[in-house]
Amino acid sequence: METPTSQRAKITVPAIRSRKGSGRPVVALTAYDFPTARALDEAGVDILLVGDSLGMVVLGHANTLPVTLEAMLHHTAAVSRAKPAALVVADMPFLSYHVSREETIRNAGRLVQEARAEAVKIEGGRARAGVLRAIVEADIPVMGHIGLTPQAVHAMGGFKVQGKTPEAVQGLLDDVHALEDAGAFCIVLEGMPGEVARLMTRATALPTIGIGAGPFCDGQILVVHDLLGMTEGATPRFVRRYANLRSETVAAAREYVADVVSGRFPGAAESYAPATAEALGSAPSAEREPGEDDR
Repeated sequence: METPTSQRAKITVPAIRSRKGSGRPVVALTAYDFPTARALDEAGVDILLVGDSLGMVVLGHANTLPVTLEAMLHHTAAVSRAKPAALVVADMPFLSYHVSREETIRNAGRLVQEARAEAVKIEGGRARAGVLRAIVEADIPVMGHIGLTPQAVHAMGGFKVQGKTPEAVQGLLDDVHALEDAGAFCIVLEGMPGEVARLMTRATALPTIGIGAGPFCDGQILVVHDLLGMTEGATPRFVRRYANLRSETVAAAREYVADVVSGRFPGAAESYAPATAEALGSAPSAEREPGEDDR
């Protein structure tokens, strides 16, 4: 196991599982690049999820479906190179675990072997229990994900809150039990009423990590671009913005544009010391013969 760059002890899959009932919630955020991973790890985050949400907040897609395995390998490797103390979990993108168990294991293995993920995440409940078990049997830890599952956006008819009827709640309970039996080490609960998420959390020995699932889960996760205020327009109800970096970025870039246009940048502070007269004496003359374009 690589030594983390931070002073914290390395967080492992058993350490996350041990949080259940410990009174110390699991704190997770998404990360998609090296500098962000370093900053979030320094802040004390427990899990860095390289989410396929990068398709929306980094690549500009309308949903997560266009994200490829190659994109996930690229971004996961960048996060892993930060050597965080936090556990690095990689999303398995759409169609990377839907075709065959052999291909699923191979794809999960690439995320671990090539991109240095320490666990993977797949979406879905009972329908995915078989492939989840197959990945676990290949010694790759798996985080489950039920409720609002973005890869099923078309089947759900949009990004809609789940668990609104007794039948839907029972289905979610069945999903939780199926994923626990299949060997998941924790489960993300997304887009469901808080009381429903509390019921799921009480029904399993696994830690639950909520996103848009109220305060009763064993941990919480947000998309880092939402937390930092880097996304445009309205954010989901469950998001709390802790900064407004988009506005600060626009303001800083505008100031830079103005300085370049006016000649204020670069100034003496941003310029290297003058070259010696001897160095300049050996340089080609700035004078030139008129060229064809000057005539």
